[in-house]
Amino acid sequence: MQSVRSVVLVTLCWLAWVAPSAANLIQNGGFEDTAVKSKSWAWFYADDVEGWSGSNIEIWDNYGGFKAYEGSQHAELNAHAGNGQPFSIYQSFATQIGMWYDLSFAYSARASSNEAFLVSLLASDDSEFFSTLLNDHEVKQWSLFNNSFQAVDAVTTLRFTSVTPYAGTVGNFLDDIQVNTSFKSLNVLNFASVVSAPSAALLALLSVVVMLRRKVNKG
Repeated sequence: MQSVRSVVLVTLCWLAWVAPSAANLIQNGGFEDTAVKSKSWAWFYADDVEGWSGSNIEIWDNYGGFKAYEGSQHAELNAHAGNGQPFSIYQSFATQIGMWYDLSFAYSARASSNEAFLVSLLASDDSEFFSTLLNDHEVKQWSLFNNSFQAVDAVTTLRFTSVTPYAGTVGNFLDDIQVNTSFKSLNVLNFASVVSAPSAALLALLSVVVMLRRKVNKG
């Protein structure tokens, strides 16, 4: 039994080491890196918001009594200073072809349950390989989107585009945007191609734990 405890301890150490590899691939997904005064809002050119590109981005900090889903700030897709075109913000990140990733984020309506936006995933040639319309908003009530996708390129772009209002400056809150490596990638058939060296070692250690437990149970 002592040997089992020792291997479990080593395994936990490995878990602590490999955990950073599961970090969010989206930079500033909670819009916290651009400081806004508490209980107020401000708009920014996308290039001035860490990690993001595209249209203007409006950032709220617990403004109007509406709290962020995560942290203290969130974004409004339909931002201030419109130009008559849909608002669209996007971010590109490195991916591995054939590998699975989990996409998640929180969203809410600001003023009307009719608000809607498109969320899309694009390859490096700007071709879409995933797109869905989110139109089930609740006013100032956060909903969660969760989905998995398989990368088709070494660079993937995540894009949000306003639909309703099309070009108006009120609507579509976003927060806690995340892309993480999916457990779908950690399967036996793809073991050699998708498991990093630390992760492979971790799985090996877990296998040892299972074998030792079986040995102890058999007496």
